[in-house]
Amino acid sequence: MDRESNELNLGELESKIQDIVNKINNDAASRPEELEEIKKLIKKNVPFFTRSAFSAYLLREVANGGSRERRQRNSEFRKEKSVKSEQMKKEEAAPSAPQKKEERILPEGARTLYLNVGKMKHLYAKNLSQLLQTELGITRDDIYSLRIHDKYSFITMSEENCNKAIELLNGKEINGRVCQINYSNR
Repeated sequence: MDRESNELNLGELESKIQDIVNKINNDAASRPEELEEIKKLIKKNVPFFTRSAFSAYLLREVANGGSRERRQRNSEFRKEKSVKSEQMKKEEAAPSAPQKKEERILPEGARTLYLNVGKMKHLYAKNLSQLLQTELGITRDDIYSLRIHDKYSFITMSEENCNKAIELLNGKEINGRVCQINYSNR
């Protein structure tokens, strides 16, 4: 479905609204108690600030043909879901060889640093990478790996860049925490 067919025609909606208003006026004169019961249900179940959105949603459903299209989408969804579940059952039934964890091959002379700042201080890989690049004057490719944990992080780079990082970042404040950085024991 392209976007244009998915958008509502505002002119048609306006005429629908006028039709509904006319029907309400006619219906209120002939069956006011039925409309009052429905209004009570809406007041009871739809929060006050959501009622206009509720009305807009109902109007959109009426304009789109409502349940007929929804049933068609649901049946398509069920078909896709059943096909996927059959594929998963087949995959589970077939014996699979245990998967080995890929070991990362690091260049010679690579060292790992321990940093005492992690996710709990809102430090993420992207932020740390940018910090290292600006402070050390290195590129993204010079950083071999970043592992950010809750309270600490590990940075793997060349020994030369590690020495620069220790020299420039030790004692610097990162996200409200004084940074301590040194070579990792791992």
